Amino acid sequence: MDPVWWERWNQWTLTELPLLNQAVMRRRRPARDLVAQARAAVLADLPDAGEYTPREARRVLVMLGLLGASAARHHQEADVARKAKPQESFGGLEVGARGVPFLSYFAAVAEASGTGHPGRDCYASIVRWNVPTAEVRVGGETVTAVPGVFADDRIRTYTGDPGELAFLELLKTSEALELAANDVLEPVADGSCDIRSEEAAERAWAATRFLTALATANQGFAALAPDHGGLGTEHFMDVFRQFAVHWQPDDIPPSGAQDVQFLRRDLLLGIDFPGYHHHMRRNYPALLDEERTWLDRQAARPDLAASLLQAFDLSPPELATATRDQLRDLVREHPGLTAWYSLLAANAKVGGVHLMLMEKYLFKPQRARDESGVGDSPLVSNRRGTSGMEEPLLVRLTRARRDHPLRMFVMLPADELSRSAPAGHPDGVPTVRYRAGES
Repeated sequence: MDPVWWERWNQWTLTELPLLNQAVMRRRRPARDLVAQARAAVLADLPDAGEYTPREARRVLVMLGLLGASAARHHQEADVARKAKPQESFGGLEVGARGVPFLSYFAAVAEASGTGHPGRDCYASIVRWNVPTAEVRVGGETVTAVPGVFADDRIRTYTGDPGELAFLELLKTSEALELAANDVLEPVADGSCDIRSEEAAERAWAATRFLTALATANQGFAALAPDHGGLGTEHFMDVFRQFAVHWQPDDIPPSGAQDVQFLRRDLLLGIDFPGYHHHMRRNYPALLDEERTWLDRQAARPDLAASLLQAFDLSPPELATATRDQLRDLVREHPGLTAWYSLLAANAKVGGVHLMLMEKYLFKPQRARDESGVGDSPLVSNRRGTSGMEEPLLVRLTRARRDHPLRMFVMLPADELSRSAPAGHPDGVPTVRYRAGES
């Protein structure tokens, strides 16, 4: 790909697209100006989709995703009756000298990526590939990384708002820490590491540290004020989320619910939630081939909580009614149980923090709007997540993560539970560092 042409489009997406979106939303310019400029500055010169390497195709999907969502939002917002035929939102965005329809071209680029990417924007392109490479480091060493696909260290957004930048970075930080936790548990899940062994307990402690760092990062984000780089509630509801419109009838817009590492962790640790697999598979059309393979593999084997109970001959009803002394006896007999309890408790906390964020940025402010008569957005509803998840379902999922089989160990003092933990040190706290992706 011509590097001069590529950088021109990259800069247009980084600078001109956010400015055009702002102008259209403030009614300073008509939506047709965004479409015309995109066609003239970028789309008319794009090569056939088959000319891209897989890496180039992933970059193109990021930028086409942002552009397509922008054009679709403005087209449907101008007349919400157009939501019934969302595929008509892309008139004027024909690609190349032959005028290939936008959706057809997008689908061809998705195929060229070799990933199974859907024919519209999704979490993988808007978050994972867009945000620079995130490295999880412990003690100065990189333990895992989630690559970006751009050679720069910038994040492409809809409007350039600092809150959008911070939110996309938070999502990728979360995914990186989740990946680190999931990967360290994988040898236990696949049976190559005996769940009763000291090594398995050490892996559980390591995963606990990653999930603790995850909860801390999300709590820190919630505490940020909009004028200090945080995400404003109104901006989240009325600007950012309104780009998650449909491209085709009943398709699945990008959502944090498509974070495959979150879904994978539920399957790894176990979640007693009727219909969970059905709930999870609702996201499959928006996932990549590799992501569906990860989930299918874990769904076909026992979760770690079930394996733990079987390995230590523990009965859930007996654990649920155990006294403090009986729990102490269990810990003395099986010291590794404290590691697994700490892990499940950390996972429950992550679920609680996630619910807190959804309450703060979506459910509570929308209830206030409903009570005051303001009502809901006619474009993208703020009464549910963009994947369709409503508040009661999220509350039930949070409770299911909290009600794990070792929850009664909360009765033991923290100092007792921590005695079997490996000695900690300051540089053992996981951190996430960002760097530009490979060119």
